[in-house]
Amino acid sequence: MNDAPLDPLTALRPWEAPEVTSWGRLPMNAVDRRSGAVPLDGDWRFQLLPAPDAPLGEAWSSSYVPGVWTMQGTGDLPRYLNIRMPFAEFPPEVPAANPTGVYEREVDVPAEWAGRRIVLQVGAAESVLLVHVDGRPAGISKDAHLAAEFDLAGLVRPGERATVRLTVVKWSDASHIEDQDQWWHGGITRSVLLYAVDPLHLADVTVRARRDGDLLVECRVRDAGGALPEGWYVSGELDGQLLTQDTEFDRANAEDERVSDFLGEARLRAAVPDVRTWNAETPELYGLTVRLHRADGTVADTSRHRVGFRDVEIVGRDLLVNGERVFIRGVNRHDFHPLTGRTVTYDDMRADLVLLKRFGFNAIRTAHYPNDPALYDLADELGFYVVDEADIESHDHAHEIADDPRYLGAFVDRVARMVLRDKNHPSVIIWSLGNESDYGANHDAAAGWVRRHDPTRPVQYEGAARRGWADPDLASDIACPMYAPLEECLAHALSGTQTKPLVQCEYSHAMGNSNGTLADHWAAIEATPGLQGGFIWEFWDHGILQRVNDARPAGRGGAGLYDNGVAAPGHRWAYGGDFGETDHDGAFIADGVVFPDRTPKPVMFEHREIAAPVRIEAFRHEGVVLSNHQHFRGLEWLSGEWELSLADGDTLTAPAELPALRPGETAAVPLPFTVPEDGGEAWLTLRVTTAGDEPWAPRGTVVCLPQVRLRAALPPAHTRVPDGTVEVGEDGLLVHPLLTAAPVLSLWRAPTDNDELGGMADRWRDWGLQAPTREVVSVRRSPGRVAVVSEYLCAGGTVRHEQVITAVDGGLIVDESAELPEALYDVPRVGTVFETVAGLNLLEWFGKGPWESYPDRAAGAPVGRHRLPVDELFTPYLRPQESGGRHGVRRFTLSASDATGLAVRLDRARQVSVTRHRAADLAAVAHHDELVPRAGCVVHIDAAHRGLGTASCGPDTFASYLVAAGIHRWSWTLRVL
Repeated sequence: MNDAPLDPLTALRPWEAPEVTSWGRLPMNAVDRRSGAVPLDGDWRFQLLPAPDAPLGEAWSSSYVPGVWTMQGTGDLPRYLNIRMPFAEFPPEVPAANPTGVYEREVDVPAEWAGRRIVLQVGAAESVLLVHVDGRPAGISKDAHLAAEFDLAGLVRPGERATVRLTVVKWSDASHIEDQDQWWHGGITRSVLLYAVDPLHLADVTVRARRDGDLLVECRVRDAGGALPEGWYVSGELDGQLLTQDTEFDRANAEDERVSDFLGEARLRAAVPDVRTWNAETPELYGLTVRLHRADGTVADTSRHRVGFRDVEIVGRDLLVNGERVFIRGVNRHDFHPLTGRTVTYDDMRADLVLLKRFGFNAIRTAHYPNDPALYDLADELGFYVVDEADIESHDHAHEIADDPRYLGAFVDRVARMVLRDKNHPSVIIWSLGNESDYGANHDAAAGWVRRHDPTRPVQYEGAARRGWADPDLASDIACPMYAPLEECLAHALSGTQTKPLVQCEYSHAMGNSNGTLADHWAAIEATPGLQGGFIWEFWDHGILQRVNDARPAGRGGAGLYDNGVAAPGHRWAYGGDFGETDHDGAFIADGVVFPDRTPKPVMFEHREIAAPVRIEAFRHEGVVLSNHQHFRGLEWLSGEWELSLADGDTLTAPAELPALRPGETAAVPLPFTVPEDGGEAWLTLRVTTAGDEPWAPRGTVVCLPQVRLRAALPPAHTRVPDGTVEVGEDGLLVHPLLTAAPVLSLWRAPTDNDELGGMADRWRDWGLQAPTREVVSVRRSPGRVAVVSEYLCAGGTVRHEQVITAVDGGLIVDESAELPEALYDVPRVGTVFETVAGLNLLEWFGKGPWESYPDRAAGAPVGRHRLPVDELFTPYLRPQESGGRHGVRRFTLSASDATGLAVRLDRARQVSVTRHRAADLAAVAHHDELVPRAGCVVHIDAAHRGLGTASCGPDTFASYLVAAGIHRWSWTLRVL
């Protein structure tokens, strides 16, 4: 029989009680408590128990706080599932095998805190937190992504040492509403600290600053002793300007019989003349200090805030910031790090936002929970519009939980605490009720609380909007669908029935080589009233740095073991299934616009150009038209340089003086160059950079590269009169000293994630496109020319291919055609593939670049002269797949260090790729550490290449980017350098 005293916290079994959201936890508030706090981060004693009611052992290890134990060498490893729960129990039940981490350390309470109110703050714990001090219960908290505070009155003594124990239960009823698309972890993910305040203290501060300069500060005051003392008052100043007491509010409060003796309320006001408003382009902030005074005037408590004056409103079907209809160029963002899992530092978050700012993003959705508090400070400072999302996602059991009254308190509690914490941030312009949790009464209750507490911001929820984009009675002020096809969005905007702004909460899924048609979407958004943007899914590839030899996370010691998106030898980026779990969702966790080390993927350059603040268009023959596409800012913060790229000449440069344009204005500018008459194709690029240092970019940082074609390419003037010899084998394949594999027809690409999850790859395999059987029909030889007709036999039909090779002027002209039967109605590519000898390590080309581009993702790659080592052309997507392509290539050379090599000129702009890998090499492996580069180059010249789309989670590419049946023709020349 166990005679140990019953612990009231574990006796309650809160991990199986959705009605219990907390016990002993203080109300959330927006008062700044960082000053003077005692940080408790560092190594804590640690035990990992098999269940929350299991007894403690004698042996302790250590665990670093903040951090998750799943990344710190325990047997409980990370696990990835998107929708399904990692256990079979229905809500609110959890499995008996329930990893539970016990953290313990001693805390020295400062003696000078005598007589003060002492509070323990745990930044975040996943998923249920039980707090004990010296063995006595202090409280319980749920919500894995918001802080919990506990009053330690009666539990600690100033000047003495206390033992703090934090017990974190991994699985709980709360797990069922924290079923987000991310790794499952367990632990304390944000900082822990201890602070003290006067018994008379600010319980909350609400700041409302309007764009007309009107400032209202609402204060709530409490006293730890119970009744408030007589004579207290509050004061405030804003950058030196004193705030005034709202005496009318004080009088009304004094006369109101509902006012109690233990809650004080006060209001301060100010009218700021010539106010500098806050927006994402010019995020102007003021410093606010609020002080709570005792009757004798001494200060009992202080709270500091940064204030941004701005208005957010919906007028008709437009979302307005400061009266302007703004485009939302957003991305969804998780708190993630490849070494710590869930824990991010201030420097991490600043690097995230600086990178996003440099690539044209102006908005963040905190998918799918409130992010670390420092992120909102940074968003205020750097300039981002934030959709703040509550920690609610019940994806696997969404329909059941949405109306389950047992979870009613949890829904309202999570939404309300988010609002209470973040309401003073000007960056937060929209509240979100959560994600992928169906729609029910629990959402309506939460929405009602928000609208009553904060009528200054709209509320959105995709699950409600899904019931009807125009329905005014649903709990979403914004139509915020996920992955809605562009044609549906356009139809809604043009229908005459639209009543709400349409801003997609998720669109353009960034899994692997993806984000096709992004430019097409934005062309439609900018041209169509009622469409206002959206949020790309998502910022990060959530690859965890893993040691290959033992499949464990590299942990905090792995810094420096990755660079440019690539893990160091002996390591790899792990995704679902790499930690031994059999039930997982694979690489679906790798769906960001940056790699796990924050290296930008090519889509970032695409987005940068789509979001360009300066655009140019051709204007007759005399010049170009420049336009300012910002909402609030002029062009004075930018500088420019002109570049003229000639296909058959040099690249010329000249300084550019940008005109003084207000938002939305245009101006005609004369051409800075006289275009040579014999230069062939000509492109004019405006290199736009920061004119001075910005908070997010030093002077000279590229902002955009708008480009316009001044002259089209001339038709190729090849003569096909043979004047040499063509050597082919009996099989009709070209024999060439620089080629190790002759040019043959290619119909296959290593499937992208979109190809696989969209179902196209299976269809292509069923057709046999990856390895068709080639049969020679005829080989016709004549002096200086060989014509070869072949048939490529596929399960989906026979492709007839003709290749005519003509020797001319020391080189070869290759004319090709391929006839695809109607059964092959959608193939990945039609073109030529060949392989070169080793040693050709440098690619130089005229076309789009320098970064990777594809037919439906090419707006961000300017046409010009580019050169890169072959080994830098390949993009290391976490799951190897088709990559490294360059769109719109007119010509290229592959050369060795001694400048020998080969030169290829194309009949017109084509898709080209040069890598060290065959398509079969890429398709055969799951990670890059399994790839073995070939010594030579694998070269693809495509007559047609299928677009990328976003079909892994969203619409496929448009019909105009498909490779259809019928006859395809292309031509290219090959010369030795």
